[in-house]
Amino acid sequence: MGEEGDGEAYFGVEAAFSPPEADVLVAVVAVELEPEPLEPQPAASSSAAQASAALHVDWRTVPRNFLTGSELSATELNVLLDRALALKAAPLSSQALAGRSVALIFQKPSTRTRLSFEVGIHELGGHPVVLRADELQLSRGEALRDTAYVLGRHVAAVGVRTGPDAMLAELARYSDVPVINMLTALHHPCQALADLLTLREAYGSLEGVRVAYVGDGNNVARSLALLGTLAGMHVALASPPGYTLDEQAPLPAPEGAAGTLELYTDPREAVRDAQAVYADVWVSMGDEATATDRPIGDQMLADRGSHLTPDRSIVQPGSTIGQRRAALAPYVLDDALLDAAAPGAFAMHDLPAHPGEEISAEVLYGSRQRIWDQAENRRHAQKALLELLLAPAPGSSSS
Repeated sequence: MGEEGDGEAYFGVEAAFSPPEADVLVAVVAVELEPEPLEPQPAASSSAAQASAALHVDWRTVPRNFLTGSELSATELNVLLDRALALKAAPLSSQALAGRSVALIFQKPSTRTRLSFEVGIHELGGHPVVLRADELQLSRGEALRDTAYVLGRHVAAVGVRTGPDAMLAELARYSDVPVINMLTALHHPCQALADLLTLREAYGSLEGVRVAYVGDGNNVARSLALLGTLAGMHVALASPPGYTLDEQAPLPAPEGAAGTLELYTDPREAVRDAQAVYADVWVSMGDEATATDRPIGDQMLADRGSHLTPDRSIVQPGSTIGQRRAALAPYVLDDALLDAAAPGAFAMHDLPAHPGEEISAEVLYGSRQRIWDQAENRRHAQKALLELLLAPAPGSSSS
């Protein structure tokens, strides 16, 4: 760790962090931005304007790990998004990871996560080391503690895409390099960063923006609620009984969150006055052929007393995918639902999507969405996160 020296400043300032053996990195952020109107703006022009905004940063505590998103303060989240906008405007402007490697452990399939992390690490001058589940001794019973110790001797950070949150927590407990949650059963914070970046491009500021999520209260919904309220947004979640967010696991309340969270069962009530409407899959791709009556509870990964479906949702044992479809059928994100939202509202989706199920093809491929911006923004937001976690101390030398 600490191979970068000379106090190079990747957030436009010098960063003073604690030594590697400390439990946290040190940083504080203060941001001064021109106020922006809450009307959608072209993404490219908004990015350029935000990238040129002046950042005034004084560093204080930033947690080493990024496991749920609650590790960040509101000001830290704000400056991370500012930096992501700047990196999107100038993708090759930073060499924050020059000479360093980042391990990416995939125990779940991935398209956007793998692409965005691999390309982003390369653009930062680093080397991504992709490790699949069957390539690690973990598959033969090696302890997570031992794996964490070995990884820390070779890489600057570790990203993990897995199921059980307990696995990620144990790896982070023993790791002496930052651990990043690339997806778990309960949280998807990197996706939420991209979601917030997309909304920042559209509205210039997140404070007071209302976003509605309709569908299963899964990990995507949880991370949107957590980081959205931290950013000062009003988040509305609409789910059918049995699929609501609060029935699956407690939602951590991030310190300093100024936004609000409201839970609904009626999707039209949730989207009222919403400036963006968000959907996620009901059933994982590949399960369509058996999606009528097959019990899935006994075949999925047990997690916190329930079961994890392939689409990252938690359901009670004995449920069927057909029952899930029936319960979620009224929660389709289509033109009619967008019409019930605020004027100019646009659709969001973390992908992969099933057009004709949770979202209509007309919305997914039409002009009333920023879904493909979200997919691209994974890279820019994660690059800013890596800079924040790995920025070198001023005057530090290789260790």
